[in-house]
Amino acid sequence: METETHVEVRGLTMAYGENVVQRDLSFTVRRGEIFVIVGDSGCGKSTLMRHMIGLDAPAAGDVLYEGQGFWQAEPARREGLKQRFGVLFQNAALFSSMTLEENVSLPLLEHAGVKPDEAARVAGFKLALVGLAGFEGHYPSEISGGMRKRAGLARAMALDPEILYFDEPSAGLDPLSSRRLDDLILELRDGAGTTIVLVTHELPSILELGDAAVFLDAEQKTMIARGTPSELRESPVPKVRAFMNRQRL
Repeated sequence: METETHVEVRGLTMAYGENVVQRDLSFTVRRGEIFVIVGDSGCGKSTLMRHMIGLDAPAAGDVLYEGQGFWQAEPARREGLKQRFGVLFQNAALFSSMTLEENVSLPLLEHAGVKPDEAARVAGFKLALVGLAGFEGHYPSEISGGMRKRAGLARAMALDPEILYFDEPSAGLDPLSSRRLDDLILELRDGAGTTIVLVTHELPSILELGDAAVFLDAEQKTMIARGTPSELRESPVPKVRAFMNRQRL
């Protein structure tokens, strides 16, 4: 049986004033898959993610979660939908004045009404899941970049989201730290059945992780290919094929 659609981007156009970033984007993300948003620099990958998580409103179109339109919903309903996904931003977006435990506890205290003792317990568990047991009392400035990314992932997981969004998770990491983060993403998909949407330009991660992908083009300002990463490597579109094989046009 075909896996059900978890997220659908339908006729989405993104623009800032008169400047169109991408137009007429339509694709589906299946439940429990790792979906990769690919494209050259400046094509609007991170902007698309911001539209999907409710930070930027589209110029046209909508994002549907299990058939429910996000941008056509009332504000209270949108806030409810937001609780169903977690986000790991490119810089991990941790609060520097808070310990790792306090950073991970924050969503539980603010959105789930969890008592402080229980929030601390859950935060410790989430940090342990990403390999940071024993670092609960550390501040972001006291740990490495790779560890900050993992702490950001623990915070994104705090509310047990159905969907996780990652914006360039390997940016700034050494190859070993990047591989560890890729392994964590696979564990989340395989172990918890989490749907994952990944924005990246890192070819090893695209090929290792992706179940499905779309390719955004900065010049045409729209999606020019979709399929599995392997299919994109054999794409009839020269630009897509060159990108996916690290070739010059």
